[in-house]
Amino acid sequence: MNIVDRIVGAVNPLAGLRRAQARRALAHYEGAKPNKQRVRRMDNSSPDTLVGAGAAAVRAHARYLERNHDISRGALRVLVNNVVGPTGIGVEPQPRRADGSIHSEYAALLREAHRDWQRRPEVTGRYRWPLAQRLTAYTWLRDGEAFAQQLVGPVPFLNHGTRVPYSLELFEPDFVPLDYDDPSKGIRQGIQSNAWGEATGYWVYKGDPREGMTFMNASGLKFIPAERMLHTATIDRLHQRRGVSEFASVITRGEDLKDYEESERIAAKVAASLTAYVKRNETNGFQPENSPQPPRDEKGNVLPRDLRMQPGMILDTLTVGEEVGMIDSNRPNPNLIAWRAGQLRAFCAGIGASYSSVSRDYDGSYSAQRQELVEQWVHYAVLADEFVGMFVQPSWETFVQVAHLSGAVPIPSDVVPGTEDDALFIGQSMPWIDPMKEANAWEKLVQAGFASEVEVIRRRGGNPHDVIEQVDAFRKDAARRALVFSSNAATPANVVAAASAKPEPEEEEEGRRRK
Repeated sequence: MNIVDRIVGAVNPLAGLRRAQARRALAHYEGAKPNKQRVRRMDNSSPDTLVGAGAAAVRAHARYLERNHDISRGALRVLVNNVVGPTGIGVEPQPRRADGSIHSEYAALLREAHRDWQRRPEVTGRYRWPLAQRLTAYTWLRDGEAFAQQLVGPVPFLNHGTRVPYSLELFEPDFVPLDYDDPSKGIRQGIQSNAWGEATGYWVYKGDPREGMTFMNASGLKFIPAERMLHTATIDRLHQRRGVSEFASVITRGEDLKDYEESERIAAKVAASLTAYVKRNETNGFQPENSPQPPRDEKGNVLPRDLRMQPGMILDTLTVGEEVGMIDSNRPNPNLIAWRAGQLRAFCAGIGASYSSVSRDYDGSYSAQRQELVEQWVHYAVLADEFVGMFVQPSWETFVQVAHLSGAVPIPSDVVPGTEDDALFIGQSMPWIDPMKEANAWEKLVQAGFASEVEVIRRRGGNPHDVIEQVDAFRKDAARRALVFSSNAATPANVVAAASAKPEPEEEEEGRRRK
């Protein structure tokens, strides 16, 4: 109580009590006070309880939207293409020597072995490494999680197909049952954990449970230790074991968009069907007894009147008092575009995709487009960081260890222990909206020392080592052929000017005469 309340309570205890009660009534969050327009949300279940109750249904609905809704499929494709991209998450080995320098020879051997492994990184042999990454990212973002078992060394009936005996078995979250719990063993939703909550193993169906060829009980499960499992999941809360689809919060809006667009398409088809009617008005002279009798069939039924219409025609078959009218449908709806754009913006914000990329609406100035790109690219970078940490980096670390143990790429003795699997993971680079402006800006930053050439190359999605080798080989070949290019800063300015100078018309004419 403040000093005023204490004084009032000392003079008039009843008034002091009323002041204290009123002050306590005001000390609340207005958002927690229910009213007729706001329903109180009292469900405070644990993350695992909520996931166990709704993750499977949300996952199935998200798959339905991916199959049957163009916007949902396009949004998912935009996310995957900007997080993983066409070539996948790049890996640049950076093992260190004792002096802190990069062991270039060992890094080159790792790159070569990894390039060979990328041809066949998983057990089916159908997916290259970039495609395997994209499929895993598709599953992760659509279903909320994806799993991969790491298989090392000799495995019965498995042909690794690469120099390094290491393969991944990719499978969807349906293989890990959400309803398999055993508190005595610390198993919750198919994941076995210790007292600290660390996963120690996963219980996985031996076959696809959706095919009906697997026992849907404990006898149909197998145990996979946690060190052999890669679990990529969308984790929104602490203490959450399983992931939930990115579409969970936008499913209703996506269904509304789908239903509304279907209704508008049906209305447009109806509007495209031209409908006319013949109006008869007695006040304008129409007399039924004087009008010709309508044609009838052999059974005496009235046949529909046939009015054939064509451009420039004149209807001269109408009787007195008849006129032709057209049924006008108010389609297409002029407010459709604005309403759809607003709903689509909210849909894209919910899943973290760029509105302009999903809608293919690129209207706006350069500043507006760049502002959207800069703000949106942070979301893609966060997703790429999560994907690297849960899938790409663990697989790379296992690859390096298996390459050493199998003798494919032994670890040199001068590599600092613990740095043999150090690497730089390269995600997708932010595209340039106006290449001239972007190039001039980066050139000024490099010249001023605020950025490096390596950073510029990596921001454009390139590998500095590969770029240097390409430039070196190209310039040596150009020098051998006595070719001069302005891209080489070592070329004197007068030579470039002379090579690029256009000959005068008189000189061209004289040259042709000599020929």
